[in-house]
Amino acid sequence: MYKIADSMIHPELRKKARSLRNKSRSFSLNKTKLLKALCVFLRGRHSRTLRYRQEYIIRPDGSKLRLCVYTPLVKNENVPGLLWIHGGGYAIGAPEQDDHFIKQFVETSGCVVVSPDYTLSPDKPYPAAFNDCYAALLWLYKNGGTYGMRQDQIFVGGNSAGGGLAAAVTLYARDKGEVPVAFQILLYPMLDDRQTNSSTGNDAPVWDSVSNNGAWRLYLGDYYGGDEVPAYAAPSRAKNFAGLPPACAFVGDIEPFYDETVAYIENLKKSGVPVHFKVYCGCYHAFVRMCSDANISKDAISFLMESFMHAVNNYFAPIRRKT
Repeated sequence: MYKIADSMIHPELRKKARSLRNKSRSFSLNKTKLLKALCVFLRGRHSRTLRYRQEYIIRPDGSKLRLCVYTPLVKNENVPGLLWIHGGGYAIGAPEQDDHFIKQFVETSGCVVVSPDYTLSPDKPYPAAFNDCYAALLWLYKNGGTYGMRQDQIFVGGNSAGGGLAAAVTLYARDKGEVPVAFQILLYPMLDDRQTNSSTGNDAPVWDSVSNNGAWRLYLGDYYGGDEVPAYAAPSRAKNFAGLPPACAFVGDIEPFYDETVAYIENLKKSGVPVHFKVYCGCYHAFVRMCSDANISKDAISFLMESFMHAVNNYFAPIRRKT
């Protein structure tokens, strides 16, 4: 059991934690439907300091996948491309909710960001969201040059469930060999459907064990509770970490995803993958969003952007030539 007492929470985050615990309850299907409906109002909202447009991919079933494309007001050349995947337990959310992250990436590096409005689990379980995100990566690889992107510097990242999808897409890109990924960003990622010490009986604010189990049940569908869950659904189940691109990650040590994130990073390290990683003591899930003015949140964002710019300056992936 991983019960979280107030004394375990970082002092800067305690007041917000009490408020969150008083006002919010764990994940439920009805709550998911409500939040999913509210996310509709996010569509089209974005920072006016960026160029923003919506593109569409036609899925195999004829439906449309919406992509949000963000670029600087003044176009640059030879910049990275970033596939950024929003969080929400695989069940809720929209690309525009991560405008604050995307704005920093674009304004810091001049990169082009593509963020997919992927299929949410209440509509369809795995592999719908995963397929959408990989389709978005293919779109970026094919079309990023229009926005000044260099093809040898494609990054994939996300937060929470978006971090899990980013890890899954990066695994698949390595295995498929179609898109060279140079860097992955995994912020407090949702990686493992199995019970870990930190995800068992965890009652931390924002995301607890009840929420976690319910979200995995929705996302995995018929796979839930079985031993045949694919690594592209739950990346912690991967057996081979060799050949993956360098990674940046951070996580709080009192949230459900702590153990699985640490284990995933250790597997990357053991396989010789360069890693930029920090654990933030006393921090619950999504603390950088919940308490953005806290010094510890500012430190995490600084670490993220320093790691990101290190990747911009140092990490490139060889372009695979067709034979």
